[in-house]
Amino acid sequence: MLGASQPEDVIKQCTQVLEHIANDNSVPRNIRRSANDILATLNNEAEPLFLRTSSSISILEDISNDPNIPLHTRTLIWNVASQLETIPVDD
Repeated sequence: MLGASQPEDVIKQCTQVLEHIANDNSVPRNIRRSANDILATLNNEAEPLFLRTSSSISILEDISNDPNIPLHTRTLIWNVASQLETIPVDD
């Protein structure tokens, strides 16, 4: 995920990680469902970028606190949230 500076690149990289989480059978179903919800939110270009990213970050923060989430998945979620936070709000 390093080197991504354009919002489109950040979204693309985050989408790849979220797709990995959504397709990982070791991840609880509710977390995979949330990952799919975030993917739908990020890909909804009818909404402004800042709204898509802030909504996604909110969902990511909620699921990162789930006690059933595997540690490796929690780390991925934190990384995605950190990447999304680099997207400027005032675009």
